[in-house]
Amino acid sequence: MSIRLENVSYKYDENTKEKSYALKNIKLEIKKGEFVGIVGHTGSGKSTLIQHLNGLLKPSGGKVFYNERDIFETGFPLRELRGKVGVCFQYPEYQLFEVTVLDDVCFGPMNFGKTRQEAEEISRRALLDVGIEESIFHKSPFELSGGQRRRAAIAGILAMEPEYFVLDEPTAGLDPAGRDQILNLLKELHEKKGIAIILVSHSMEDVAACADRVVVMSHGKILYDGDKREVFSHEKELKEVGLSVPFYRSLAGDLRERGFMIREDVLTLEETKDAIMDILRKKRNNA
Repeated sequence: MSIRLENVSYKYDENTKEKSYALKNIKLEIKKGEFVGIVGHTGSGKSTLIQHLNGLLKPSGGKVFYNERDIFETGFPLRELRGKVGVCFQYPEYQLFEVTVLDDVCFGPMNFGKTRQEAEEISRRALLDVGIEESIFHKSPFELSGGQRRRAAIAGILAMEPEYFVLDEPTAGLDPAGRDQILNLLKELHEKKGIAIILVSHSMEDVAACADRVVVMSHGKILYDGDKREVFSHEKELKEVGLSVPFYRSLAGDLRERGFMIREDVLTLEETKDAIMDILRKKRNNA
């Protein structure tokens, strides 16, 4: 089971020249259960790409397949697809509009044919899954903190029980505590519920902490697609397209230049601490 883009190109104005393509000949497959990070500078095509994953945009050229069916073929249930491939855009809390948090989360499932009772059961589970306590269910969304509103908005998509969850900059505007809560939530959804997560982010640290696979976009094309450690080994090439590597990957390079031979492929604080302790233990044992 997968979402597959086959030679997908897209431009916003069909009457413009080829240089205006937002996407050009994209070949990409995302399988069920993966955790994929998509990175790229502003204008690289990230947001345009993810809008093809559930048919919000139709390619100017090429095809999009869901479980090997062309999503734009006659008779394909495109509306159902948008329940299976949930997309959470930047600042989703701005789209909260119902009187209570629970009502807002119920809106999606009811819109997809669930009864009020069924929708409430699903929505209560989704809210608890994102860490919203029952005491908050009947409050107005506008009484919540920024982090709580973000989680409530995410619950609204989870209540549609997606197989793929696409998030565009989900930690934007949050303080460090709120950022950590959202990232931990995404890891939990992936590990415990098996939901495929597609995380679009400018933060190399967020992607390094969560994703297993990284797709790098540049000028509407895929520059790299692979294991995160392999992708982030291309520090020079990433800098050439306006991107950085995760801080701790860069720190490891600096330490090695100064003679402290730490592993080059560390990506997080924990990995860096472990790598440094390994070196210190070996030195102590050899003393």
